[in-house]
Amino acid sequence: MIRARGLEKRYGRRRALAPVDVDLPRDGVLVVTGPNGSGKTTLLRLLAGLAAPTRGSLDVGVDRSRLGFLGHEPLVYRELTALENLDLFGRLYRVAERRERTGMLLERFGLWEARNERVAAYSRGMTQRLALCRALLHEPDLLVLDEPYAALDEDGAALLDRELDELRGLRTIVVSTHEPRRIEWLATARLALG
Repeated sequence: MIRARGLEKRYGRRRALAPVDVDLPRDGVLVVTGPNGSGKTTLLRLLAGLAAPTRGSLDVGVDRSRLGFLGHEPLVYRELTALENLDLFGRLYRVAERRERTGMLLERFGLWEARNERVAAYSRGMTQRLALCRALLHEPDLLVLDEPYAALDEDGAALLDRELDELRGLRTIVVSTHEPRRIEWLATARLALG
């Protein structure tokens, strides 16, 4: 699914990602760790097609329409409700039965009662839950999650644990984290950036 050789990213003279090699088969789970500034976010942005490599080769064997991405920003519209956000993204991704899928995700992530509230009124943790719903809405073949546990309380983190456990072996997943022990059980491959 993912193969990278000597993958590197620079912004001018500043190196954002030192050369790395990645091999992740379809339905594998790659856990990416490293200190701040080591290139975790840059690597995930490269994998998601949001940045181009400076050097090296990268092959991500999935169409971008089949990729779900969660970055540091939730990428949801604050002036819309949760229902309106997921309906919009469902239309963009042409999700069949999007209303049913939206309802199921909002229920699973504990947002059903707040579905008609504007996201601007949500806590950071609720917004993160909605962003996870957005990333999962179209049942992507490749899920790229950058620090998905950020801002989640214990209940939210447990919901995400359950979701990742259910997707393990069914989807290809790349997760960056500062807490590798939290998801060590999930990994089929690991990449520690310096």
